[in-house]
Amino acid sequence: MNIKRKRTNKLTNTKKSSSTVSFANELLWAIIGLLLTIFSTFVEAFVTNMPWTWAQQGVNSMPLGVTFQVGAVLLTGCMGGKNAGFLAQVAYIFLGLFWFPIFAQGGGLQYWQQPSFGYILGFMPGAWLCGWVAFQRRTKLELLALSAAAGLLIIHICGLIYLVGLWLFSSSELPSNNLVDLMVNYSVEPIPGQLVVVCTVAVLAFILRHILFY
Repeated sequence: MNIKRKRTNKLTNTKKSSSTVSFANELLWAIIGLLLTIFSTFVEAFVTNMPWTWAQQGVNSMPLGVTFQVGAVLLTGCMGGKNAGFLAQVAYIFLGLFWFPIFAQGGGLQYWQQPSFGYILGFMPGAWLCGWVAFQRRTKLELLALSAAAGLLIIHICGLIYLVGLWLFSSSELPSNNLVDLMVNYSVEPIPGQLVVVCTVAVLAFILRHILFY
């Protein structure tokens, strides 16, 4: 009986330790996440041909039509947890609105009029949910993929709600007067490329968490 209890306690402690992040790690990943989000805003995502064909065909890149920004948001959640992911995006939005032109189209308080701003606001709950799901169980590739996909879904839900509100109530000029065109532009067309980024984030986070032993 004592042996069984010890084994049960050991398994419980292992599960608990694998689903938490230390304060130092949270702070570190919040800073890393902020920097990654800023710089990846301006880096286009791409894929290459298979490595085993490089010798014959060379390295050929194919753009995905999106940047690595959403990937940086989700990677922060997968690595640093919900608090790190959330704080990194709060800092990103604050700096973009009040300090530096770090959004895709610049920055400043007037940026709320941009149709894409709702998606940027969605980075906060998206990163939080991604980080929360990613640490519910021990590190597994499928769990990390699920957490990143859940974060991406929240980002798009927030973006679409904001886009509809902007179309209905804002007097600012939008790129199109057709709501369906706007939704296709900002949500439908980027999805395939972003799903590739989500898969990349899951694999990268899986490797890094094993290397860092958590």
